[in-house]
Amino acid sequence: MRIRSTHVPEIAVAGCAAWLTAALDAGAADAVSYPVNPYELAARLDVRVRSHMPGDTRIGDLRIDRVRRTIARAGIPIPLVPREFALLLYLAERHGEFVSRRELLEQVWGLRFDPGTNVVAVHISKLRAKIDRGFAAPMIRGVKGLGYRLDAA
Repeated sequence: MRIRSTHVPEIAVAGCAAWLTAALDAGAADAVSYPVNPYELAARLDVRVRSHMPGDTRIGDLRIDRVRRTIARAGIPIPLVPREFALLLYLAERHGEFVSRRELLEQVWGLRFDPGTNVVAVHISKLRAKIDRGFAAPMIRGVKGLGYRLDAA
């Protein structure tokens, strides 16, 4: 028995102890005996998925919790709507680099065309108001013609 290398958490379900041992020896992350309680299997899968997710992202005094989908700056929680969180996360994954408006439309909004609106600028403005309000150093910087960049404060 051989477990393929994937990003999917493997849990082997086997009918006898020998098969469980073989599955674990072959590289399964976990193994349960059949018949399995569906609630136990769901709980084990949840643990495996969470263990494969990236943890907190920190940029300067900004902390982004990808699992809980929350952020805090200098320890102060900041509520974001889902689109703002997705926008911030995309900028954080490329922190220090300018990200074009077109790239944001494609990656955050899923648009392969320019809708001819200021939707990116509006969301950036709202995000700046939430993240930078009350702090001396702004984190989100925009340069006409280049795009937007998230910097450590």
